[in-house]
Amino acid sequence: MLPDKPHGFMTFNRQEPELRPATERSKDFQEFYKPLSSEQVQQQAYRCMNCGVPFCHSGCPLGNMVPDFNDYAKDDRWREALEVLHTTNNFPEFTGRICPALCESSCVLGITNPAVTIEMMEREIAEQGWSRGYVQPEPPEKRTGKKVAVIGSGPSGLAAAQQLNRAGHTVVVYERSDEPGGLLTYGIPNFKLDKEVVFRRVDQMKSEGVEFRCNAEVGKNVPVSELKDYDAVLIAIGSTKPRTFEGMNVSGWDLKGIYPAMNFLTQQTRRVLGKSIEDEDILATDKKVVVIGGGDTGSDCVGTSIRQGCTSVLNIELFPKPGDARQENNPWPQWNFSLRTSSSHQEAPGGDCREWCVNTKSFEDDGKGNICAINTVIVEWSEPDAAGRRTMTEVPGSERRIECDIVLLAMGFTQPEAAPFSEGLKIELEKNRFGQGIKADAAYQTSQPNIFACGDARRGQSLVVWAIYEGREAARAIDLQLMGFSDLPSVNAFVYDTVRAIYSEK
Repeated sequence: MLPDKPHGFMTFNRQEPELRPATERSKDFQEFYKPLSSEQVQQQAYRCMNCGVPFCHSGCPLGNMVPDFNDYAKDDRWREALEVLHTTNNFPEFTGRICPALCESSCVLGITNPAVTIEMMEREIAEQGWSRGYVQPEPPEKRTGKKVAVIGSGPSGLAAAQQLNRAGHTVVVYERSDEPGGLLTYGIPNFKLDKEVVFRRVDQMKSEGVEFRCNAEVGKNVPVSELKDYDAVLIAIGSTKPRTFEGMNVSGWDLKGIYPAMNFLTQQTRRVLGKSIEDEDILATDKKVVVIGGGDTGSDCVGTSIRQGCTSVLNIELFPKPGDARQENNPWPQWNFSLRTSSSHQEAPGGDCREWCVNTKSFEDDGKGNICAINTVIVEWSEPDAAGRRTMTEVPGSERRIECDIVLLAMGFTQPEAAPFSEGLKIELEKNRFGQGIKADAAYQTSQPNIFACGDARRGQSLVVWAIYEGREAARAIDLQLMGFSDLPSVNAFVYDTVRAIYSEK
């Protein structure tokens, strides 16, 4: 019997879904966890304290109303829980699988106890909605007569397209790949996000009236002039140019066997989907693998390499190993920068395969143009200065030669691949913390009227939850521009209304 709401956090401990055994899950590309029972999920919802000031709202870019949907879930009222969740998040089954859960770092219960399992609750509420038939197409009651083109169908493009379509506009999504979804489809491995989870949302959007045109790259096989047929254009192409060692004084960076991580991950997803691979096969089978980069993409490369049957895998990271708990300079409710170990790292033969403070000095040629080893050195980092900068110094005598057959670069992305159409649209780029992004103002409008940009293409590489946020906010800004008003929800409606008022005065 479940307790009274006020005592749930005192009665139940945090419980996360059980992972499938590593020896089992590492042999396939199915999702790696076993869902909890409905009763167990309800118990986790009971742990939410319904705080007077729920800091989880501010921790989540989308402003998800966490206490509200947990309150419905604990009472077995899944339809209402899903309605609350959909109010702020178009795709909770995505964020419930792949979001690092910024909200949980700001959970009030997390000050003294393990935080509420908010990420899992999002996923389970969404899955209850799908299994019970609560998720249905929601086409607009009437059309506005306005047409909007969305370039890119990643999380920001999908969120914007769904919002704009529900506002009554006719929306056409241009996607250069052969399937919609952007990195959701081809960038994130199937064992983390099953592609049927993505495709069922795309099918819902198609039923609502959104048109998807795949194998359609604007500026290449789709002329830029075609965009003149639309009342507004939204650029949501992500930030997809990978960071490599080119220009970094690291010899051998262009040897065969060194690949951007996304090329490797995309190919494997194509195999899972039964699709052909036109370029050179990138496989880790029977190879010694080194993954450079310690983020989520690096972890995904580790898990994929293990599933392909590599003989060994090493994941090296330039920066120091995070601490096991919050540091004094990282207080609640900030995002917790402590050490996290992914399911992929747990699968590595012999234990965790990560090493920190490792700098790559050069790549060795086997005499035939292939990579055969990496030369590295251990580095130390100084304490941050007043501006937050730290100095890196090499540790004498720490040089090391690491034999390898394949190197996967998971060092992030520098900018959107906008060259095919940027000149034709006359949009501008500007510097950001990662490299460059499309220049857009607070209302997501670029330097050209009625051309907007959002997501990683604008702000630089980031999280799926931020991409969904930007897509929703950009959709409202476009709706305002086209109609003079908007009923679309917004976390920052005041900002956009103010910006628009300033423009109208001009």
